[in-house]
Amino acid sequence: MMTAVDLRRLTPRDLDAIERIEHRAYPTPWSRSMFAGELAKPNGICVGAFQGEVMNIAVDVDHRGRGVARAMLRHLFEATMSDRERGYTLEVRVSNAVAIHLYESQGFVATGMRRGYYTDNREDALIMWRDHEPPADDQ
Repeated sequence: MMTAVDLRRLTPRDLDAIERIEHRAYPTPWSRSMFAGELAKPNGICVGAFQGEVMNIAVDVDHRGRGVARAMLRHLFEATMSDRERGYTLEVRVSNAVAIHLYESQGFVATGMRRGYYTDNREDALIMWRDHEPPADDQ
């Protein structure tokens, strides 16, 4: 079942919520200053889903499995539709099969590996890429 969410661009006033979610979602969370830096970038796009809080494709544990991350990705793709030169890249833990499946369903393909990328346990990160144009069967 898809959760209805309000997607909007994040601002510095969202940093408290971003930080809470990041700490609940990841064993090695980004710092507040890292997010502040991302929000300050003039060409950056930071989107939040509210009523199902999402940041950094990190969904609050109480709202997972409801299509929130998929909605975030789709919103990002729509918001950048006019930028024909844009591609998308991300890193994901090799053990995170759920996220890998989501990214693959949205047209990302594995393109490499970052060995020992995660500092908490030295787990490898799978590098994934998506071209601007989604695959024909993108749903």
